Amino acid sequence: MSTLGPAGVRPFERSMPPVTGLGMASLACAVVSGVIVASQVGMDDPPMVVPTMFVAAALLLEIATVVVLVRIRPFAWDRFRLVFSVGLAAYVLQSAIIAWAFVINDVPAGPMTILSLGLVVFATIVPVMLAFTVARYQAVDDPR
Repeated sequence: MSTLGPAGVRPFERSMPPVTGLGMASLACAVVSGVIVASQVGMDDPPMVVPTMFVAAALLLEIATVVVLVRIRPFAWDRFRLVFSVGLAAYVLQSAIIAWAFVINDVPAGPMTILSLGLVVFATIVPVMLAFTVARYQAVDDPR
């Protein structure tokens, strides 16, 4: 067991904002929007209002997640950046492969826009949640 000294912050004793909860809500909204769009495949003029609202909610929740996250002090930002960068590379690659499948299957412009925005949320929020979950349990010095 390491000693943190008088200015140390024990990671399990700190309360954290709901970064993962907000991130999961964002991801859920993006997935729901994609499922709704996929359920309308084959329709001549699919209604896009509901999936647009869900993807907009996903984007707003992702912004809220990032705002809440950047306000955490003290935090293991070096560890966060390391995990985030590796996770981002993996999830961007996955999203690109999925987007390519949409392109080669000639998804129309409206649904493609909604699906692409959902993939952007997927490719960015999952690495944020992964990195936060790792970095929150790292011991950091309290600057106070």
